[in-house]
Amino acid sequence: MSEIRTLVDGRGLVESPRWHGDRLYFSDWSAGEVVAVGPDGSSEVVAQVKSLPLCTAWLPDGRLLIVSASDGLLLRREPDGSLVTHADLGRPGWNDVVADGRGNVYVNGFEPRPGEQFGPGVVFLVPPDGPARQVAEEIAFPNGMAVTPDNATLIVADSYANALLAWDIGPDGGLSGRRVWADLGEAAPDGICVDAENAVWYADVPNRRCVRVAEGGTVLQTVDLDRGAFACTLGGPDRTTLFITAAEWRGMTDPDMVTPGSGRVLTVEVDVPRAGWP
Repeated sequence: MSEIRTLVDGRGLVESPRWHGDRLYFSDWSAGEVVAVGPDGSSEVVAQVKSLPLCTAWLPDGRLLIVSASDGLLLRREPDGSLVTHADLGRPGWNDVVADGRGNVYVNGFEPRPGEQFGPGVVFLVPPDGPARQVAEEIAFPNGMAVTPDNATLIVADSYANALLAWDIGPDGGLSGRRVWADLGEAAPDGICVDAENAVWYADVPNRRCVRVAEGGTVLQTVDLDRGAFACTLGGPDRTTLFITAAEWRGMTDPDMVTPGSGRVLTVEVDVPRAGWP
């Protein structure tokens, strides 16, 4: 494994890294910005949405989707840069999003529950030609999501259950066959991605690392960091650059959650390329 390099520094709570075209896109939740950055570190803000969380996905036709969590909307960035409503999710409380190769979009979040910070976690499906509907439930804390390259399996990181969960994806995008894809012991998986050997990279905030695991939970590789790892994705010209969004975590009760200016996008070269989505 090569050395860890810093691509972007001085940001806030950075999340949702996505490789598209020849650039990396990531979200700065603190600033309410979706940022595109080139291999040389040059960057531009491509969208501004005051949402916490602020996660993104790419449709097969190349349009960017953005979760506006507080509005309960899934937004779509048009070629002219304008934002329009792609789907109304019916209520606030949404987190991560992934689009598969057929245009099915999965969004996870929490059911409202009076008197509790978080209710049961759910996954909604937004199909290409229909309204949003719930397709999974009873997830302790749904976080990062990924779809395998055959469009057959959705994997969801459950941070509170210390596991990666999986469902079979049906012809209509519906989910069935819930199972534990990997028991991660004391790990708290956040953002995830899949590689060409059907392994999953997951980011782990409290343990300050990114870990590559096989189905069943066998650890294949670990990248240790000096701050919390929030999410990771594979990209670059050969799809073998692991991009990690990381920052100094203060906790969910702190007004800033992370130390201001501690957000970084880090890179490390790995052997197995990306596959699937994101």
